[in-house]
Amino acid sequence: MLDIRRIRENPEAVNIALQRRNSALSIDTLLAIDVERRQLLGQEEELRSRRNQLTQDIARAKREGQDTEVIQQETKQLATEIKRIEEEKEVLNTRQEEWLLTVPNTPQEIVPEGPDESANVVVKTWGEEFLSRPQKNVKPHWEIATDLGLVDFDRGVKIAQSRFSIFRGEGARLERALINFMLDCHRNSGYEEISPPFLVNAAAMQGTGQLPKFEADMFRCRDDALFLIPTAEVPVTNMFSGEILEESQLPIYMTAYTPCFRREAGSAGRDTRGLIRQHQFDKVELVKFTRPEDSQREHEQLLSDAEGILRRLEIPYRVVELCTGDLGFAASRCLDIEVWMPSLGVYREISSCSNFLDFQARRASLKYRSEATGKPAFLHTLNGSALAVGRTFAAILENYQVSDDEVHIPEVLWSYLGNQLKSIKKGALSCQV
Repeated sequence: MLDIRRIRENPEAVNIALQRRNSALSIDTLLAIDVERRQLLGQEEELRSRRNQLTQDIARAKREGQDTEVIQQETKQLATEIKRIEEEKEVLNTRQEEWLLTVPNTPQEIVPEGPDESANVVVKTWGEEFLSRPQKNVKPHWEIATDLGLVDFDRGVKIAQSRFSIFRGEGARLERALINFMLDCHRNSGYEEISPPFLVNAAAMQGTGQLPKFEADMFRCRDDALFLIPTAEVPVTNMFSGEILEESQLPIYMTAYTPCFRREAGSAGRDTRGLIRQHQFDKVELVKFTRPEDSQREHEQLLSDAEGILRRLEIPYRVVELCTGDLGFAASRCLDIEVWMPSLGVYREISSCSNFLDFQARRASLKYRSEATGKPAFLHTLNGSALAVGRTFAAILENYQVSDDEVHIPEVLWSYLGNQLKSIKKGALSCQV
């Protein structure tokens, strides 16, 4: 969440920053609540000071044998008034907290302005030399995956609902190889591998910004106050919530493979076929905890680490800077990686690499002790997909097609498949029905 002191001291600047995202955004209501709350706080302090003085007067009067009934009556009235103010203040505190939880992060100055994804800016493109590698008439990944017996879309729907799939045979094997390959790459880059719970509580979801705004997109357990995770970002980022780390521990790099669960409530009609937009999908996530002065540099390195997977797989992609109108709720800056999908002749998002500054840290109480001041300060958090496994799987099927019934396997994955599976051909799978 935003720092209330920053809002209080620079309301105009915060409003301008928020309006870069959306002209309708404003913290004026929040400011009005804060003014009223602070006025009550001032009244409470005055009343408590008066009550303390009366308590001393009562003690002195009793020592001197004087009647204290009038003073005690005033003391009781003060206690009643203080209780009333406390109750009003608690209501305002709750309203202020609720408002802060719904206010998005402010974009960094470097973020381009624009109303929606049409204003996003392509930063760079990589892998042009591989654009001509697949056959001319490339099948969409869902067709080639079905033809080769790698993914069973129909039976996934039968046992669950739409946008659930079953990886089968060499498809399941390739998916597992991709997960292990990604994790190994990131471990070699200094990330600690984490295997977190796939269910988290509401506090964890609130800490990273999924709640309260995106509850409609979440899968929630009916009889428990637990949510299926939409991304490993949620459990990993919250690992240190409520703790104070030492500055010497920073930066902390973590990577985690998890399944992810999303209702995709706001994406009706978008990418309904194939593996691009599933309710359950696998992803390898990168999370960083850094000092504030390091987060910009760490953001660039995070992006590079995510790009490295596609470079090793030799799949064309581009990097896109998201504009203010397309920026995620908690992000101050976001760079997307979009992978080339030749069947459609378009790039599709495969990773979002975000810097949240101290936005998530304030929500989740993520702090470190500054060596310079000896005092606690909020961390900066960053994360990015590296990568979405299903989308990487789909990109391989399309970019490595050599015929209508054969797909080559990227060379970096051969060792993960026992150096035996270098291509997948129709009719060569034991799992076909």
